[in-house]
Amino acid sequence: MAITAGVGGLQGVGATSLWPSPAESKAPAATETAGALTNAASLAAGPEPVELDGRSLFRVWSSNEFSAEQRVEPVNRILQQAVLSRRPVQLTIRERNNLPVLSLDGQVLLTVTRRDAPDGLDPFTQAERWKAELEQAIEQGRRERQPDHVRRSLALAAGWLLLAWLGQLALGWLARNLAHRHREPASEDPARLMRVEGLHFLMRSGVLALKIGLWIAAIALAAQPFPAARIGFHRVVTALSDSLASPFLPLGERSYSVLDVVVLLGLFVLLTRLVGVLQGLLRSRVLRYTGINVGAQEAVAFVVRYGLLFIGTLVLLQLWGLDLSSLTLFAGVLGVGVGLGLQGITKNFVSGLVIIFEQPIRVGDFVEIGDLQGTVQRVNLRSTEVLTLDRIAIIVPNSEFLESRVVNWSHGSTTSRLQVPLGVAYGSDPQEVRQALCEACADVDGILREPEPQVFFKGFGDNALNFKLLIWINQPLRQYEIISALNYRIEAVLRHYGITIPFPQRTLHLGEAALQLQLPPELSRALQERISEVEIKPGAPATDRPPS
Repeated sequence: MAITAGVGGLQGVGATSLWPSPAESKAPAATETAGALTNAASLAAGPEPVELDGRSLFRVWSSNEFSAEQRVEPVNRILQQAVLSRRPVQLTIRERNNLPVLSLDGQVLLTVTRRDAPDGLDPFTQAERWKAELEQAIEQGRRERQPDHVRRSLALAAGWLLLAWLGQLALGWLARNLAHRHREPASEDPARLMRVEGLHFLMRSGVLALKIGLWIAAIALAAQPFPAARIGFHRVVTALSDSLASPFLPLGERSYSVLDVVVLLGLFVLLTRLVGVLQGLLRSRVLRYTGINVGAQEAVAFVVRYGLLFIGTLVLLQLWGLDLSSLTLFAGVLGVGVGLGLQGITKNFVSGLVIIFEQPIRVGDFVEIGDLQGTVQRVNLRSTEVLTLDRIAIIVPNSEFLESRVVNWSHGSTTSRLQVPLGVAYGSDPQEVRQALCEACADVDGILREPEPQVFFKGFGDNALNFKLLIWINQPLRQYEIISALNYRIEAVLRHYGITIPFPQRTLHLGEAALQLQLPPELSRALQERISEVEIKPGAPATDRPPS
C-alpha cells in the first residue's frame, strides 16, 4: 500500500501499520490486494491482548492489513521465548515513518499505530508505556521460575486450598442451620409443604453456587503464582468460554450459544421455584383467611401459578433476546403434534381444566374410583394425586375422574351413611337386639347422634334373624376405623345381653331303611384283611374286641 498518505492520512484510515512485525513481513502479497473488504473486517474486529505467562499486558488493535490476532501472535511467542531464556534482553524503540517500533534484541515486536494509542495520547508515549510493561513482565516471569519463589508459592497455594475447604465446611454448617431454623412441623397441608420445599431448594441452590464459586476462586488464586499452572488455567477458561459462547442454535435473526441456553434454563428453573414459593405464600397467607372452601382456594392458586409461569416465561424469552414471532412455525408444529401424538396428554389436560373450574372433586375430598379410595391431595393439569388409606400417593390421570364412575364421599356434604349387617340366633328377642345395637352405637366415637342410628329387621334367614344397622358419620376417611370400633362394641354388648351370633349349620335326616354304602374295591379289601387279622379271645376285655 502507499505510504505517501502522511500522518494525517494514517489517522483518518484507522492507524495503518507501516512497520511490519515478523509475521506481517511474511504475509502473502495477496493481502495487499484484499482492498476494502479486508480493511472493513480489520476495523470491525476488536482488540486482542498481548499475553505473557497467562497474564494480559495490553491490547492491540487491528490495522488495515492485518487483524489484531495476526499482530499479537508473534509478539506473544517472542516474549515467551525471552522469558524462558537466561540471557539478558534489551527492549528498544525506533522510529519508522513517524511511528514507534518496539524491538527485542534487534527483533521487531510491534509497530505502535495511532489506533493503538488512546485518545489524547501519541503513539510514542504509548510505546514507552508498553516498553516498561514488557520489561516488568519479563523480569517477573523469570523471577517466578526461581526455586525460592516456587517454594513460597506452594505454601501459599496450600493456604488458599485450606481456606476453601474451611469455607466449604462453614457454608455447610450455615445451610444446615438455616434449614433447621426454617423447618416446620410435619404437616399434610400441600401448600405448606410446597412452600417449605421451595425455600429449601433456594437455600441449597445458593449454598451450592457459593461452594462452586469458592473452589473456583481458590484454584485460580492457587495457580496464580505458577506460570505453567496459570497458563493452563487460562487456556481452560478460554476454551470453555469459546465453546460455550459459540453460537449453535439459530432462531430468527440471531444464533444462541450453549451458555445462552444454560442461562435461560437456569432462569426458568429459578422462575418455577419462585412461583412455587409465591403460590405457597398465597395459600397460607391470603387465601386461608378469605373464608372460601379448600377446593376454591386450590383453583385460585392453580390459575395464579400457571398465569405467573406463562407471563414470566414470555418476559424471560424477551430478555433473552428471542423474537417471539419466530416461534410461529414452532407453534404450528406443536399443534400438529398435539393433534396426532399427544391425544392422551391433551385429553388429560382438558380434563384437568374441567376439574379445576367445575370442581366435581376438590382438594381434601375423600373419593372412591374403582378399587381405589383416598383423599385428593393435589389437582394438576395432567393428573391428580390421591393419598390412599395406606398412606400411599397414587397418580390418577384426570380423564379417569370424568370417564369413570367416581364416588365422592365429601361432595356437597361430608355426612355419609354406613351399613352394618348382623345376624342373631333364633330365639333372641328382636326388641332386645335393637336396644343392644343402639346402646353399642352410643359408645363409639365418630358416629353422629343426628341422624340417629337405625336398626331394621330384614327377615328370617337360614340360620339367623337378619338385622341391618344404619349409622351416619362425617369423617369418611375414618370409616373403617369407626366400623371396627363399632364391631368390637357390638360383640361386647351382645355378650352382655346373652345374645349369640350363630354360625352356619346343616342338619342331615336319615330314614329308617338300611343305608348301604358302596366302598371302593381297594378300601373294601383293606377292611376285610384288617378284620381277619383281629382275633377275639375268650375273656378278652371289651376294648380288645373288634367293633361290630
